[in-house]
Amino acid sequence: MNEKIRQLLKQMSTLEAELNAAVEEHEKIIHYKIEGQRVVFEDAVKTAHRKLKKSSWYLFFTVRPLNFLTMPVIYAMIFPFILLDLFITFYQLTCFPVYGIARVKRADYIVLDRRYLAYLNIVEKLDCMYCSYGVGLLNYAREITARTEQYFCPIKHARKILGADQRYARFLRYGEGKDFHDKLEKFRNELGSDDAVKTGK
Repeated sequence: MNEKIRQLLKQMSTLEAELNAAVEEHEKIIHYKIEGQRVVFEDAVKTAHRKLKKSSWYLFFTVRPLNFLTMPVIYAMIFPFILLDLFITFYQLTCFPVYGIARVKRADYIVLDRRYLAYLNIVEKLDCMYCSYGVGLLNYAREITARTEQYFCPIKHARKILGADQRYARFLRYGEGKDFHDKLEKFRNELGSDDAVKTGK
């Protein structure tokens, strides 16, 4: 990897850390804290949130009629989601120890904390939990497959791809065959450290 790419990746990591710090600062303004798995708001904020809540009947009468037709399709996706969850978890639990890859922590990706928002009614909370599960699960599965790709084939594609994970930028260039197997071993060794895997270093 050339020096320019290395510097750009370093800048990206720095900007990501600054973004996280800014988000944390913004969260302090909203007046909540995290206690274990629970999100706790100040009493004044909770009271204000409750006043903003709309009833489930309000949603029923304001949702576009066509949305009701798509609901069975959306909620039917829970079945392939659950299957994916079971299979991808089984895969990493059985294979990652063999490969020496640090396990992906499911709880880092699937976070169901929107139920603590008092301005959401029960239907909105269920919708939010469903979305949180679906998006979190796909990110969890993506991280498992990305670590697998780094172990077996850390090579970029000839064509540009969209939405590549953060470690893809460090992969070997397409057609860069010199010392491939030595470099492959280095990529594999990095996967044994949980901190190195998370930071992509």
